[in-house]
Amino acid sequence: MRAHLGDQLVIESPAAGGNRRDGEIVGLHHADGTPPYDVRWSDTDEVTLVFPGPDAHVRHLEHPSGATPAPSGPDAGRAGATPARPGPDRAPSPGDVGRRVAAERERQGLTRATVAGRAAMAPQYLAYLEERPADPGLGTLTRLAGALGTSVEALRGGGIDQPPGQGQALLHPELRELGADECRSLLSTHGVGRVALTTLDGPAVVPVNYEVVDDEIAFRTAPGSVPAAAVGSEVAFEVDHLDETAGQGWSVLAVGPARHVTEPDAVRRLADGAHTHPWAGGEREMWVSIRPRRLTGRRIGPAPR
Repeated sequence: MRAHLGDQLVIESPAAGGNRRDGEIVGLHHADGTPPYDVRWSDTDEVTLVFPGPDAHVRHLEHPSGATPAPSGPDAGRAGATPARPGPDRAPSPGDVGRRVAAERERQGLTRATVAGRAAMAPQYLAYLEERPADPGLGTLTRLAGALGTSVEALRGGGIDQPPGQGQALLHPELRELGADECRSLLSTHGVGRVALTTLDGPAVVPVNYEVVDDEIAFRTAPGSVPAAAVGSEVAFEVDHLDETAGQGWSVLAVGPARHVTEPDAVRRLADGAHTHPWAGGEREMWVSIRPRRLTGRRIGPAPR
């Protein structure tokens, strides 16, 4: 048995239907990559010295030919590690968890090295998770969720087709009003929010991709669409985030007049600075801007003890 830093050690359960155990090899004690290994277990996040038995095998990451194992120690291999590359015996497409990790990392503009450092794992193991079908343990998912500021549930895709808020409430919750500065910070520079407006058919609430520019909230839509009906009236705009696993979250509400942005320079500036194309697709070149007259927010979290 031989391994490199970042490879995964898998211990199969001898009992039928039993649970396996896996962890990242973070330390080597022999230059040729033979056991024992320092292993960070995915279920406990603890590093232990392991002498693998007959029920163990190494799940290799691909390394350049001629690569030699790095020095031992729990922190070895976290910096300057060689990125993984697709192996000939594995399908190149990632699993669902890997796709969600990669999408969230790229959405936040983070490098693999940054996320791997935050999650205390080798960059090549993160590359393996993002690029190959993989089944990371709870400890690995917990560290990745913390590094990305999301939840294990979100990385697993649980409840993706269910309305949010079906998780359990906190035993001792605290509802706190947010100040204007914190509301602006939570709005960030862009995201997905909901526009509430009155149409000829009655009240409507529609989700839109939005940008925040000079304290105005702007979104693209198509003429004649429901969001376009916001122009010339006072509307409400809401954005929120829920952590189903932790039972906490926040919401921000902006109220103000909506206008059609027609100035060529302003339209060009919005289009050039947009962080993403509208998720709904299609031709959506009409920019609508909301200037908040009232900005309020609330946060639900655990009450201080």
